[in-house]
Amino acid sequence: MPERTVVIASRTGLHARPAKLFVQAAAAQGVPVRIRLGAGRSVPANSMLAVMALGAEHGAEVVLEAEGPGADAALDSLAGLLSRDLDAEEAPDA
Repeated sequence: MPERTVVIASRTGLHARPAKLFVQAAAAQGVPVRIRLGAGRSVPANSMLAVMALGAEHGAEVVLEAEGPGADAALDSLAGLLSRDLDAEEAPDA
C-alpha cells in the first residue's frame, strides 16, 4: 500500500480551517485515504471528526495511506497540501 510521510506545516495543525481543507481534498481523491499520527491507528482522511481527533499539531509527522488506481497521485496531492501553511493562505472566494 503506498504511503507518504509529511510534517504538518499549518500553525494550528490539523484543526479548524486546515482540517476542513484537508478532509475536502481527501474526499475528492476518488480512492480511500487514511491518515495516522506517528505509530497510532489510522483513520479515514475524509472524516472531519476523525482527522481532528488525531490532535496533529504544527510540526507533527503524519502518514498518509491509500490503495487503488490513482493512489500515488492522491497521496502526492494531499502531502503537498499538508506541507503548506494553510492558515497563512487566503481563503478562496465563495
